[in-house]
Amino acid sequence: MDGRRKQQVSLRGSSAKEITRDALLEKVTQEREFRNYMRRASAASLFIQRVWRRYASTKMAAAHLREEWQEMLNSHPVPMSRDWISNNLLKPFLFFITTLATGRQRFENRDVECMQICFKILLESINSSDPQRNFCSLATSNIEERRTWTYQAKKLISLCLLILSECDYSYQEGHQYIVLTSMAMRFVVSLTDLKGWKTLDDVTLQEAHTSVKDLVSYMCSEKSRLYISIRRYISRLEVPLSSTTGHTHTDDRFLITASAITLALRPFNMNMNENGLQDLQIAVEQYCVLLLTIPWFTQRLPAVLLSAIKHKSILSPCFMQILISKERVLDEISKLNNLEQSSTPNVLPPVGWTLANIISLATGVDNNSKDSGRFTQDLDFSSYLHVVIILAENLLTWFEGAEWNQNQNQNQSLQSNMSYKDLLNPVCQQWHLMKLLTLENDSYELTDVAYYYSCMLRIFTILNPVAGSMPILNMLSFTPGFLSNLWESLENSFFPKSKSTPDANFNITEDSRDRNRISKKKKKGLSKNGSTKWANVLNKITGKSQGDIDNTESVNNIGTQIDDSSDVWDIEPFRKGPEGLTTDSSHLLHLFSAVYAHLLLVLDDIEFYEKQVPFTLEQQRRIASMLNTLVYNTLSYNITWNNRPLMDACVRCLHLLYERDCRHEFCPHELWLSPAKKNRPPIAVAARTHEALLSTNLRSSDDSFPISSMHSVITTTPHVFPFEERVEMFRELIGMDKVSRRMAGEIIGPGPQAVEVVIRRSHIVEDGFQQLNCLGSRLKSSIHVSFVSECGLPEAGLDYGGLSKEFLTDIAKAAFAPDYGLFSQTSTSDRLLIPNSAARSMDNGIQMIEFVGRVVGKALYEGILLDYSFSHVFVQKLLGRYSFIDELSALDPELYKNLMYVKHYDGDVKDLCLDFTVTEELPGKRNVVELKTGGKDVIVTNDNKLQYIYAMADYKLNRQVLPLSNAFYRGLTDLISPSWLKLFNASEFNQLLSGGNHDIDVDDLRDNTRYTGGYTEGSRTVKLFWEVIREFEPKERCLLMKFVTSCSRAPLLGFKHLQPSFTIHKVACDLPLWASFGGQDVDRLPSASTCYNTLKLPTYKRSSTLRTKLLYAINSNAGFELS
Repeated sequence: MDGRRKQQVSLRGSSAKEITRDALLEKVTQEREFRNYMRRASAASLFIQRVWRRYASTKMAAAHLREEWQEMLNSHPVPMSRDWISNNLLKPFLFFITTLATGRQRFENRDVECMQICFKILLESINSSDPQRNFCSLATSNIEERRTWTYQAKKLISLCLLILSECDYSYQEGHQYIVLTSMAMRFVVSLTDLKGWKTLDDVTLQEAHTSVKDLVSYMCSEKSRLYISIRRYISRLEVPLSSTTGHTHTDDRFLITASAITLALRPFNMNMNENGLQDLQIAVEQYCVLLLTIPWFTQRLPAVLLSAIKHKSILSPCFMQILISKERVLDEISKLNNLEQSSTPNVLPPVGWTLANIISLATGVDNNSKDSGRFTQDLDFSSYLHVVIILAENLLTWFEGAEWNQNQNQNQSLQSNMSYKDLLNPVCQQWHLMKLLTLENDSYELTDVAYYYSCMLRIFTILNPVAGSMPILNMLSFTPGFLSNLWESLENSFFPKSKSTPDANFNITEDSRDRNRISKKKKKGLSKNGSTKWANVLNKITGKSQGDIDNTESVNNIGTQIDDSSDVWDIEPFRKGPEGLTTDSSHLLHLFSAVYAHLLLVLDDIEFYEKQVPFTLEQQRRIASMLNTLVYNTLSYNITWNNRPLMDACVRCLHLLYERDCRHEFCPHELWLSPAKKNRPPIAVAARTHEALLSTNLRSSDDSFPISSMHSVITTTPHVFPFEERVEMFRELIGMDKVSRRMAGEIIGPGPQAVEVVIRRSHIVEDGFQQLNCLGSRLKSSIHVSFVSECGLPEAGLDYGGLSKEFLTDIAKAAFAPDYGLFSQTSTSDRLLIPNSAARSMDNGIQMIEFVGRVVGKALYEGILLDYSFSHVFVQKLLGRYSFIDELSALDPELYKNLMYVKHYDGDVKDLCLDFTVTEELPGKRNVVELKTGGKDVIVTNDNKLQYIYAMADYKLNRQVLPLSNAFYRGLTDLISPSWLKLFNASEFNQLLSGGNHDIDVDDLRDNTRYTGGYTEGSRTVKLFWEVIREFEPKERCLLMKFVTSCSRAPLLGFKHLQPSFTIHKVACDLPLWASFGGQDVDRLPSASTCYNTLKLPTYKRSSTLRTKLLYAINSNAGFELS
């Protein structure tokens, strides 16, 4: 094989190093490319040298020609002919001035002097009535002279526009340039206006008109740079500090600005033929793109010029061009945005200024105008509406892509935003809306007006998320009939009149509420498809096998049996979420929801329930069902940004309606449950999915993390689950938390490592506070309580859970007592608890309130019932929800009555001698609090009485209780997650804390009762006991429960959830034989051990004796001591 190898032959002789063929070819190729590169570089250098020599020689020739031109002018006699101006003056002037000015940022002083001389001669020539001296008369001469005149006129126009673009009033030494700019503008205006030509007659008029049209067509083209030059000039004009600040223009400045606007509008005012329509469209497009995008365009101009740019002949072509060429115009504006904002982030884009300028021009709002209450005369309202919608949608798209942040660029952006919103103020004025509604015709409808205001509302909200939308919402909410018109349009679309609904005869009574309340006995399993769907979701999140989920389903696969009539509340058009709505319907619904939610904040119960304004209760139920269906079905899918404004408004309105219904029912119970009736997931699956997604979202720092549908439904619309299911979900979440803590090594159950506390019964709150408050969330662990009697001796007994329960109930009883000072009771008959404002002045008052919150959290965590209920206002704060003004009636009925009297007072409120202050009663003193800054000096009048009423209500419902509510909330959420609390409304929270209805299910209690000490279910005394209990009144059964368990209510999910279980213990009491024959019975009273939920029942022989003794015991307010 080696002998057959091909012998290598050197290609460069025997003295050269051996090289392969491929390497040699590569080397040759590189050398060839290098030689080509050198040839190109040499040619390029020669070209550059040639260009430079030509440039230098041209400059030199231009400078020499300028010298000769100046000498000629100094020697030439006056007057001068038109031919001399064209041949001797302009030809060399245009050559050297364009040559010498090329590439410079500003003209030199010598060039300025030459241009002043030239334009002075031209102006004198144009104003001459002698055809031989008038430069413009060349436009009506022979063909050659007309061609030369047109060429020179176009060059002069370009030069004048260049001069205009470089005009800057900020230069202190620029007076000569301002004079030059003034002369140049006067020349161009005269040149393009036949009225300024002095030598025309009937013969030459047509030719002159044709020549001027040619010049205007040139100005319309992008080649002339007319609108770019005007944009640069106007952008340098100063902006007044406020809308009331006037301009201080000098004569030259005003003349220049007026001339620039005249030139910008010149194409609009020329009578173009068919060939010139394209030029007009180009000019209109440039006007829209380059001038209407100037920030504060109308504010920069003198007020006397605004009438010209607001004229119908200017606005109508602009509107038409934007409507016809929407994509091209917006694309050009976008390019302008990318060009100008590359180095200035978070500045409003040009399309935003176009929107503001068009609104300002259409409404007549300018610097000095007092006529701000009407639209521009002869405005095309249909075009105006649709143009604003187009621009607003484009601006909203920009906001989405730019991730607008109001907090950035504080020095520049915030100030500009305030001025920008001032330009949009006409949108927030009622005359603006009323005029649009009055002129409704075939060209636009209510949906267009709603579309318009929906977009503007979103813009206001983005510019100022805190209070930016308040002005427009105030106006829309209180415009008579507008909200009703919006609802009428929605009702006609989604509620056909032929469809019957059960709400016509719906009447809220206590019986109906009881019938509507879903009991556990009516629950049944969900369909297999629904269960599998949510089980698969849980599989993906937790990674569990299907078998694990199946085991869970077998226990928790329950739903709710609801009457088929409730299907009417599941509105079919909304079952697909926003995707099932048209664009017009989406904007109509967004505006309606936002406006009505705003109105609900100030709508009192008299107006809502009695006067039924603005809607009847039947309409309110339809609104609630519509929003409920839409929100639930939307949250069943991932929320997209495009639907977020609609969803935010609908969710807010839905929550306000639901909270009002919780406080004063106006909707059937089935309405809130209806959307989820068929596809509600099992309890365990829902709870575990919610918790898994919540922890995942908390760990993820990416805002784009998708929102889980199940998580959204539970946190946003928990009311679609029946209350009993939510209670089960709550207990499931607590069970999951206990499991996770046990897996983490934290001690849960009783044992040697439990928290040891020694409590003096006479100082139970103080000792509990000192020993347990520092634990925080560790209070979830078991606590081992040892009591010390009032005599100072340790009490015998081991804590296996009973003493801990007794401790929690006793500490709650002591802390909630009004005498202790931490909590007070409302003045209503319910005597509900609310933090005492005087607690702020107590030693450690805030910390004590926080500790009581932990005690309540511990009771909820362990499932221990506390027989107390909190004020609706207080619970609303714990749940992070809004308090209506009418909730003041449950807190302070007298104050509420007085405020309603002021609100509906027909006379002059000044007669009541009120001011914006409130007197707060504190221990030993009175404190006067101002409801607003300087409130003691502000008298309540008819104009500000609503402000006073809601300021007073806000103080009582929010400001006064908020510090204490926050402290209680901090303690409560150490043990109970805020997301768990939000499963319930205020009334349900109280039920969760204190138990179910005010009666006892005897059968359920009997089925879950333990018997000790020798009793069995068949014992005679036990049978007598159940017979007597059944005959008790509901109030007496509740007293029995309080006697045995320290709480008068049953557990929400039944007595199987009572811990420890209800127990009847036998107390043997033997009677002498002669006493039994004599008809005597046991004398001993029943007693109770509340820490173990145990009734110690003597062996009574007769039911009458048992009843008498039991009633005496439960009404004696004693328990264990009866032993």
